[in-house]
Amino acid sequence: MRIKNIAEMQRFANLLTPLLKAQDVLLLDGDLGAGKTTLSQFIGKALGVKRHISSPTFNIIKSYKGDTLKFHHMDCYRLENSDEDLGFDEFFNDYAVTVVEWSTFIKDYLPDAFLKINIKVINEDEREIELEAKGQHFEEIKEQMIHV
Repeated sequence: MRIKNIAEMQRFANLLTPLLKAQDVLLLDGDLGAGKTTLSQFIGKALGVKRHISSPTFNIIKSYKGDTLKFHHMDCYRLENSDEDLGFDEFFNDYAVTVVEWSTFIKDYLPDAFLKINIKVINEDEREIELEAKGQHFEEIKEQMIHV
């Protein structure tokens, strides 16, 4: 699906977030500057996070309190060529929604079910979003998001 500007990216997050539940894992992949952190921020806001959500590049993982669920935000960019397990299962199994940027760098630690969101840069403002679902719950979410 084509996202033409930042307002449409926020709309995408606002439509996706109500479909999520505790222990849902979203994987965000794309080139540097594609909008992964921006989408993460919009998802966090839609979950009711009041604090500023910044990129956890140096911390790897930051956790926030939302209205009903916690929000875990992971940026695994610095884990390229690393086999360090930072206790990912603990976060994936928490009563939270977890967003993982650069998920390819921790592919051995990912849960069996997730929604992968690939973001491709078209130009300065536009992005192409492709959804890949693993698991029935995420197949249903993908189906709903394709028709919005």
